[in-house]
Amino acid sequence: MCGSPLHTLQYKGAGRATSRKVAAQPFPMSLPNLSARAATTVGGTRPATEPPSPNLKTLGILNATQIALCEIGRDIPNTCLLGALAKTTGWVEIESVLKALEDYFDGDILKRNIRNAERGYAEVEVITW
Repeated sequence: MCGSPLHTLQYKGAGRATSRKVAAQPFPMSLPNLSARAATTVGGTRPATEPPSPNLKTLGILNATQIALCEIGRDIPNTCLLGALAKTTGWVEIESVLKALEDYFDGDILKRNIRNAERGYAEVEVITW
């Protein structure tokens, strides 16, 4: 199992800038003026108890960054999020996503990105309000 990556948080407090290393705690990203009825998150594990936007009816939550680090070895969650998008929205079949990856990757990196997308599809937590 892959461990949690460390990120540097920088913030201002009491008139001075501070930074510290912390374990990654991804969270759902709310999008202002969201017009779609479904969305996936940038990555996350924080539970969503209410929609971040009144017109959002479906939300997909997963730690896409952690999955990408495990499957690809780099912080590139794009294909994981494509898998999560397929399951959360139903706009595209996972088979279509996996087939399309063949147009962009080959060899070992194709296999890694396929696993990345499959895990995004399998592990996304879909919440409907």
